[in-house]
Amino acid sequence: MFTYFKNDSLRNLVVAFGSLFNNIHIKRYQSDGTTVKDTIRVPLSYGNSEKYLRRIEEGGSIRDDQGREVAMTLPRISFEIESIDYDSPRKRNTMEKFQKKASSDSDNKMTYSYSEVPYNVNFNLYIMTKFMDDGLQIVEQILPYFTPEFTVSINPTSLVRKVDIPLILNSVTNEEEWEGDFEERRSLTWTLGFTAKSYIYGRTISSGVIKNIFATMFNKTSYDAGLTSGATSLIEIGVTGPSGASSDSSDYTAGITFHTFGSNTGDVDIWGDIIGE
Repeated sequence: MFTYFKNDSLRNLVVAFGSLFNNIHIKRYQSDGTTVKDTIRVPLSYGNSEKYLRRIEEGGSIRDDQGREVAMTLPRISFEIESIDYDSPRKRNTMEKFQKKASSDSDNKMTYSYSEVPYNVNFNLYIMTKFMDDGLQIVEQILPYFTPEFTVSINPTSLVRKVDIPLILNSVTNEEEWEGDFEERRSLTWTLGFTAKSYIYGRTISSGVIKNIFATMFNKTSYDAGLTSGATSLIEIGVTGPSGASSDSSDYTAGITFHTFGSNTGDVDIWGDIIGE
């Protein structure tokens, strides 16, 4: 049952979510409020905000040429997956398939995957700044796009393309840390909670080429009378050819074989299942 596979459906969702916030800039102004002193692109990374706040307070292992510790600079944005919840109202028939023919002309196999499973993936986005104005600028560049949802289109797997995923903004909170004396570094943290109404996809399966079909035929008059046992004939349809040949190649030879079990009168129709190998 549990066979290894890797289609990156969750990873592609995480990448799509993070890419929304990887090009945010802030500007620092001179005292006149109009002249731009500096423009900063806010760095983005995956991780919990506590990790970065602790590194700011305790320092890190990175040092410059003189052996001095290099402090982490603010502002900074990080995000993480908070939880993954099953969403039953969006569940479809499990036996539905996504199908795709192989890209190679010489390979006639069909690749398919069963229906996706709906899950709500909850993200937390953390905005860490030293100054209130920096945080307000960043939040102001995000909130207008969520009303309260924003839809992104992603390719979750190599088989399934262009799926629209709604991202819903659930909450916006702000936390300021003033603990310690006046020499302690101030930190402001904005936390934005999102829900991605996404899907998780199972493994892809490659089906083989059908080379043999068996059709069992019954006498229609006998079938209507309730005599369902006793087939009139069996038709065997198949192709033969060398190993590795293409099914649409002239190397294959088609053959039809009739197996008759007895003489019957009346119209003859196909009443059995067709089984492919």
